Amino acid sequence: MEPLNQKSFERVVSQKALQMGNSFPCQICVVGFLCGVCLTSLFLAALTSFGSFQFGPILFSTMSMANSSGYSTFPNDINMVTRSDCHFKFKETERLGDSKSSRERNNDERVSLLYSAWSSVLNEPTSGGKEHLQKHGISGSSLPNAPHLENCKVKTHLYDYLDKRKGYEVFPPWTTWKGSLQTFPVAAFNEQIQNLRHEAVSEGAYPPWIAGSDEENYPLTRKVQRDIWIHQHPLNCSSPDVKFLVTEWERLPGFGIGAQIAGMCGLLGIAINEGRVLVTNYYNRADHGSCKGSSRSSWSCYFFPETSLECRQRAFELMKSEEAWSKGIVTTKENYTTKHIWAGPTPRKWGLPWNYLQPTTDINGTLLASHRKMDRRWWRAQAVRYLMRFPTEYTCNLMNEARHASFGKLAAKMVLESLAGDWPKESSARPRPDDIDEYVWSNHKPWVPRPLLCMHVRMGDKACEMKVVGFEEYMQLADRTRRHFPHLNNIWLSTEMQEVIDKTREYSHWNFYYTKVRRQARINMSMAVYEASLGRETSTNYPLVNFLMAADSDFYVGALGSSWSFLIDGMRNTGGKVMAGYLSVNKDRFW
Repeated sequence: MEPLNQKSFERVVSQKALQMGNSFPCQICVVGFLCGVCLTSLFLAALTSFGSFQFGPILFSTMSMANSSGYSTFPNDINMVTRSDCHFKFKETERLGDSKSSRERNNDERVSLLYSAWSSVLNEPTSGGKEHLQKHGISGSSLPNAPHLENCKVKTHLYDYLDKRKGYEVFPPWTTWKGSLQTFPVAAFNEQIQNLRHEAVSEGAYPPWIAGSDEENYPLTRKVQRDIWIHQHPLNCSSPDVKFLVTEWERLPGFGIGAQIAGMCGLLGIAINEGRVLVTNYYNRADHGSCKGSSRSSWSCYFFPETSLECRQRAFELMKSEEAWSKGIVTTKENYTTKHIWAGPTPRKWGLPWNYLQPTTDINGTLLASHRKMDRRWWRAQAVRYLMRFPTEYTCNLMNEARHASFGKLAAKMVLESLAGDWPKESSARPRPDDIDEYVWSNHKPWVPRPLLCMHVRMGDKACEMKVVGFEEYMQLADRTRRHFPHLNNIWLSTEMQEVIDKTREYSHWNFYYTKVRRQARINMSMAVYEASLGRETSTNYPLVNFLMAADSDFYVGALGSSWSFLIDGMRNTGGKVMAGYLSVNKDRFW
């Protein structure tokens, strides 16, 4: 009886199991379980774009719920999602993944094409890169504007207009109208507006190279810049009352470009104190083939000259006169001691504005409120701003090349995403610029990825002059800035050391940009030897590009013990950047 009872018990259990399997709640559970399995498979397939995805010991693409005869072990009235169904979905996902990759490849090709088209125009300004564009079936009129590039000819023409008097006016045509708007045809206005503009010029509006409000610059910056320009541009250079200080730029091997500019700032201060017009002569760093014509060996290769052509000619004429020398009408750098040039009295004609500099410099987590050389810091800032007030067309082109090399592909991607059609297949001619393009929007600075932090890491032979710290300490200051401005991701890096460039790989959460130039491999190499190895042109051009990028960046991290960083600080504090602050890894050794 025991075997019989056991069989009866198994039949009862089987019937109960069958009844439970046919129950509605059980069917719902099974369907839910199988749907979850399939959805999970689809999700993993989308991540990997493969037909099969192995997770631990389970291979989802080969998982089956059927028995050997092909029938489900579950009741027939439950619709199963079998292996073939899931496999079909995997294939569909794979095709979608391939299609997406194809679109990405196409976008990358378009970005590269636009970037190379801009490059050809940049490298062949006379022909506009016509041959390259035609080769790729692109018409010049359909080429989108490059937001990161400036029209250097137009800009230089505007600067020239703003750096000269018109007729016998006391001041150049400076008005409260900004940039290109000052050249807008006055015939379009009524007589009253024309008179108001003339009155603004006659009374001497502030110079147009100063950006930002008075609170965003060093005290009296606008007035000082206007007065320096007037001092350096007398109405009559041939007047017997006009005296001159004629000087060459320092060219001793130990003098870097920063020391040269700092020395010239001192000489400009002497000229103002003595009522002389400063006239600069031979500039060794501009003595190379890319500085053409009269700008060869001259500061005017890179920036507008410090005085007018008439005054330069008069000064050089007087240098041939013994009477002019004997009467002290002309002096040179040799008339002054090194101490007088580098540490002489700061011009006092504007009072003591350095006594109320805003404390926006951070050293070791503390704002620097005052130090022993506040007057020198204020004056060098004014002097370097004046000497670099307007870049030449050559310098403008250098900046275009640097921005294009670093930001060109980012700009191309941004522009292509803004276009409605599939450029260049679907493109139309650019519309003729409207007045607002020509006179208003042209005053905006070229595009760079913002916010942008600039960092000048000075190491090498500078250890004999200041406390030198590692790249890590500079990055700590960058991270401090980022904690307050979490949208900050971009760093323009200026350094002479290859070691610093190599270490940027350790900071993958930052985007680094820098000029492509050979750097020092040995920390004990002198700057003079390093610059000689680069050649005169490269060793001048790339630092000036870094300098101007730093002056225009949103934030700055540097070392005030370096003359170069000291001058950058001055340019920023006379360029509307006072409230951006300055984070320094050390202080000047004379403070």
